[in-house]
Amino acid sequence: MARPDAAPHPHGGQRVLLGGASLDSASGGLIAIHGRGGGAEDIMALAREVAPPGVTILAPQAAGNTWYPYRFLEPTERNEPYLSSALRIVADLIAQLGEQGIPSERVALLGFSQGACLALEAAARNAQRYAGVIGFSGGLIGPPGTAFEFPGSLEHTPVFIGSSDVDPHIPKERVEETAAALQRLGAAVDVRLYPGMGHTVNRDELEAARSILADAFGTRVMGDG
Repeated sequence: MARPDAAPHPHGGQRVLLGGASLDSASGGLIAIHGRGGGAEDIMALAREVAPPGVTILAPQAAGNTWYPYRFLEPTERNEPYLSSALRIVADLIAQLGEQGIPSERVALLGFSQGACLALEAAARNAQRYAGVIGFSGGLIGPPGTAFEFPGSLEHTPVFIGSSDVDPHIPKERVEETAAALQRLGAAVDVRLYPGMGHTVNRDELEAARSILADAFGTRVMGDG
């Protein structure tokens, strides 16, 4: 549904970095969302490591390199209007891919940290079949006690969530709550908590992401990408 032009949109007008296959020849799309303090170039480099051939990569840039100002565990209204603006960016990119003949079931969402929270939240709030959803160190957005009940169905969308069990930014309880919520929406969720890992992405996570995307787009990944 189109939003009123008057709605605050602090991330509107920011650039979107393009990579991978050209839009007119792509078999699918991967929307890659950077973390707090990062940028489109950072997440593009990560996305290129896991995206199979033939997939176009879209990496939007947040205003000020931050999608929303406070922790994802804060009351949601504290992060407005930035959070709604960020989710609008993701929804608009999905819609733009659709206009290019790439439907949601051929679109994957990927993010790290704050970007992972956005990818997971965008999928939950707009539940439909996606090619895949990959969250490196992230979880659904909201304060402790949030119910995480959403309408619709993810229709067996493959979802990967990887995180440290001691991440100071992403409590493991939120990772587990997120996995349960997405399972209730009908997603096929693979959640992995890595003992003692830092706030980073490890090789096992990259391999899991490669596998999901290769299966989703019907391609065979050669080498380490």
